[in-house]
This record gives sequence, C-alpha cells and structure tokens, in this order.
Amino acid sequence: MMEKVLIEFLSQFVTSSRLELFKSVLEERTDYITVVLEDIFHPHNASAVLRSCDCFGVQDVHILENRHTYNVNPDVALGASKWLTLHRYHEVGKNNTTRALLDLKNQGYRIVATVPDRKAESLHSFDVHNGPFSLVFGGEKTGVSGEVRKMADHFVTIPMVGFTESLNISVAAAIMLQHFTEQIRKNIVNRKLSEDKYNRILLDWIRKSVKRVDIIEKDFLTRLSRDVE
Repeated sequence: MMEKVLIEFLSQFVTSSRLELFKSVLEERTDYITVVLEDIFHPHNASAVLRSCDCFGVQDVHILENRHTYNVNPDVALGASKWLTLHRYHEVGKNNTTRALLDLKNQGYRIVATVPDRKAESLHSFDVHNGPFSLVFGGEKTGVSGEVRKMADHFVTIPMVGFTESLNISVAAAIMLQHFTEQIRKNIVNRKLSEDKYNRILLDWIRKSVKRVDIIEKDFLTRLSRDVE
C-alpha cells in the first residue's frame, strides 16, 4: 500500500513521458526466466549479458562470486544494471553456487545449465511450458561448475555445425535470451511480474530518477505521519 502512495507522490517529480516509458518497459518485463552468472571473469562479458537481459525483458540476474568478483563495465552495460534486479552471492568461504541454486529451486525455478555439448538438448526443443526456469552460464574457460551440473534439471546448448565448439558467453546468452523470451511471450500467459513486484521496481526506478529523493521522501513521510495523527 505504501509503495502505491509513494509512487503517486514521487511521480510528480518525473516527466509524464518518462513515467509512461517506465510503465511500458515494466509491462514487458518477466521473471518467468531468470539468468545466473557463475564466476564470470571478464567484466566485459558479464556486463554484455546484463545489457541483453535488459533488451529482452529479463528482470532478475543472479551473480555468483566464488572465485571472481564481478564489476560492471559501464561502457558495455550502458546503464542496464540500473534497471535490473541483481542478486549477488559473494559470501567468502561459502559455496555460493549451492546456496543460489537452492534458493532458486525453493522459489520454483528449474535449473537449466548452458553447455557446449552436442549431446545436450537443443534450445529449440526445450519446453518453456513446464514452469519458470533459471538459465545458468558458467565462466569463460571452464563453463558451469560441477556443482551446477549436479543440481541442474536440464542441459541446453546452441546447435553448431562449424569447427568451433563454443561461443563467447555474451553471444551465447544473447542468442538464448532472444529465443526463450520470444517463446515465453508467445506461449506463457502468466509471464508478467506480479503487481507487488511491478510496484516495487517502478518505485525504485522513479527514485533513481529524482534528485535528492531521500530528502523529498523523508519530508513527505513526516508530513503524512502527522496527518494520520
């Protein structure tokens, strides 16, 4: 309820065109598919994946940092991370992969490991109807970890016919996200964000667009509490 009140109040500090843009983009956002990045070494690659997530309407990205720390490359992400919901797992000395995948499974997501293996299921035959899924991409050199392979419900690959057996992670992610988000929009009715999540994200985006929003919001809430009293 308070989120709606704040959205209504803070909306006066952004242009109507910007507010309508936020709403139109959010209407196309989905959390039916989510992306997991495990120990991506090059910031360029991870940032490019974030950019693809934003372009294709995938809201949630889970960043697992067991060996490598992720830093956004602003020249590549082009601000995409600002509009995404990033979940970072970087507890030192812990198996962040296990914790993240268990969290996702508990939320009802299937774990889909992306692998350069011709024996894996083609992305074209993967059935999006069987429930939400998390698309897991591994590090540049080693791919997804053994832990991901043990916990995965599915293995998918991009069919290739050349001498090269794998694509750069950012290219592979873009191809898969374009394909899967198109399939989801065509076939999944309940693909959109819940009303609560929609409002949380809209409020966050509005806050990011208003200068000195902390002061403005604090003053408004103070006046609101006085009126209630």
